[in-house]
Amino acid sequence: MSERFYSLSPITTDHASLDGPEAHHLLHVMRAAVGERVTLFDNSGVEFTAVIAKLGRSNVELSITERKVIDRELPFPLIVGVALPKGDRQKWLVEKLTELGVTTLVPLITERGVAQPTGGAIERLQRAVFEACKQCGRNRLMRIAEPQEWPRWIVEESAHQSCRLLAHPGGAPLAGAAKDAARGVQLAIGPEGGFTVAETAAATAAGWQSIDLGPRILRVETAAIALVSSIAFAPDISRD
Repeated sequence: MSERFYSLSPITTDHASLDGPEAHHLLHVMRAAVGERVTLFDNSGVEFTAVIAKLGRSNVELSITERKVIDRELPFPLIVGVALPKGDRQKWLVEKLTELGVTTLVPLITERGVAQPTGGAIERLQRAVFEACKQCGRNRLMRIAEPQEWPRWIVEESAHQSCRLLAHPGGAPLAGAAKDAARGVQLAIGPEGGFTVAETAAATAAGWQSIDLGPRILRVETAAIALVSSIAFAPDISRD
């Protein structure tokens, strides 16, 4: 696979243009030359082979030579709600969830949450999604949703998912918990201090199933990766 670049604008003709960070990377990091080939994607599910046609001071013009619909997505929607950890751990979490095929990440606002997501933080995390997609080969971006209050989120999204799992000590074993994923899976991971009794009770009343991730205390990002991996790679999940 050649070097991949993300086009913010949909590619609908035989020409494309990159500017901003993507153009900077091509111009000043890769030191690209006219005639070189690169791969573009625009969140449409299509992968484009392109040839560099013109180098500007801050933009790059390209000619599209080939279009391919290449699907590297999971066969079911996978939505993850998580109370974000602090600092650089947020970016690491976003990168790994993108690589694993998560469809949507929802920052959760919970009673014990330690990091309240702001507009600027969400923008930085979206950039991490771009970079992770470039690396792992996804042609569709993981969506980062607007932050959601816990009581509202567990009810509003629930009706659309066939499987809703809540990471919580004392829950059911993880094995076989998500056999029916045909209409989608929704996962919830709380903050370092865990969900409160009231938050857990509200989720149970809304039809969520508590899942125990083992006897050791996991950090937020570790719990999220463990739970997502078990769903994404489970051989016994019904996907039809």
